Amino acid sequence: MSIYRLDKIGVCFFGIVILCAISSSYAFAEEVSTLSAGDTSWVLTSSALVLAMIVPGLALFYGGMVRSKNVLSTMMHSFISICLVSVVWVFWGYSLAFGPDVGGMVGNLDLVGLAGVGPEPTEGSTIPHLAFMVFQLMFAGITVALISGAIAERMKFSAFVLFAILWVTCIYAPLAHWVWGGGWLAGLGDLDFAGGTVVHISSGVAALTCALVLGKRRGYGTDNMSPHNLPFTVIGAGLLWVGWFGFNAGSALAADGIASSAFVATQVAAAAGALAWLGVEWGYRGTPTMLGAASGAVSGLVAITPAAGFVGPVSAILIGLGGGAICYLGVFLKNKMGYDDALDVLGIHGIGGTWGALATGLFASMGGGTGLFFGNPEQVGIQAVGVGATWIFAGLGTFIILKIVDGVVGLRVSQEEEVLGLDLTQHSERAYG
Repeated sequence: MSIYRLDKIGVCFFGIVILCAISSSYAFAEEVSTLSAGDTSWVLTSSALVLAMIVPGLALFYGGMVRSKNVLSTMMHSFISICLVSVVWVFWGYSLAFGPDVGGMVGNLDLVGLAGVGPEPTEGSTIPHLAFMVFQLMFAGITVALISGAIAERMKFSAFVLFAILWVTCIYAPLAHWVWGGGWLAGLGDLDFAGGTVVHISSGVAALTCALVLGKRRGYGTDNMSPHNLPFTVIGAGLLWVGWFGFNAGSALAADGIASSAFVATQVAAAAGALAWLGVEWGYRGTPTMLGAASGAVSGLVAITPAAGFVGPVSAILIGLGGGAICYLGVFLKNKMGYDDALDVLGIHGIGGTWGALATGLFASMGGGTGLFFGNPEQVGIQAVGVGATWIFAGLGTFIILKIVDGVVGLRVSQEEEVLGLDLTQHSERAYG
């Protein structure tokens, strides 16, 4: 074959490649013509803000509240949670949560490995499918990390790794599908703007179950278990507050008026929650504390989460005030009942999420939802069904997962390891020289 003919074939082939590239680019341009640069930027930024809530936010918040011999192991729980969930979410978690519906309970496996999830938007969306996927990934990651506050200072690291994988697969993904993926609670009309049931109630109830199954820390009630570094906790709470704007306002999935409303509601509810907690604490203990202020702000943030896009500023303040006061009582209840939820996950997230979900049924007035005070009393009952279903499913499911993990690797470190501290015995490290 002559060089001339080879050149001619090469030119033809190159031309075909160029034409294919042009045609595919044109088709892609047609596909993504509904994309909004502003909406996409906001959702991606919000995803990064939620990541900052986990590491370093929650890691510092929890790390400062444990004893110095367990600070690294506690922070490791937050760090490894987002690592594990990121991989699980890509392979099967996202498909179970947001794949085509199977009986209202879970998504199917059509999206395993993110098959068909690309830079183009889904129907009716203005953001890339991948942007929505990664935003939801961050929610799954922080939910698992929140649970770790209950098992601090006594759970094997290997047990937590296996627990995290099973829990995000079997508990979180179905719950996300129920509410946000077209499942039965969505069909019922349950309102959960950014995760009151899916994130906070589920993690709080799971935390209570973990605390009861694991048992108390050795020396609980007799040894000094006060926070070793409150500045860490305050810095962590501040990072959580900042990141929560992405958590709540980002759930609008657009840079629009609902996002602005959720942003404002988030700010004023957090402030009201801190003030309410301090007020109750000051009246009961005689002094307001920095830890109380930080805990109250987080309580207000938890409480407003399900309602953020559905309520105005005044309603948000009322929800935040209720969150701060009720969550303080929730933590007080722990001390009375004697279970060892080490970092008050139930008291703040479980109780705060329950109040917020029910309060949404009272105060919702915009964003496609109305509650009792705005002419729709049925919404309170719908919210109660969502709360009850989440409590039951998360509690029973977590109990079963813990039993499986205990049978495979064992749940709790030995007495000697617990006394030495998990930083040294689980990770061969020390936080401080």
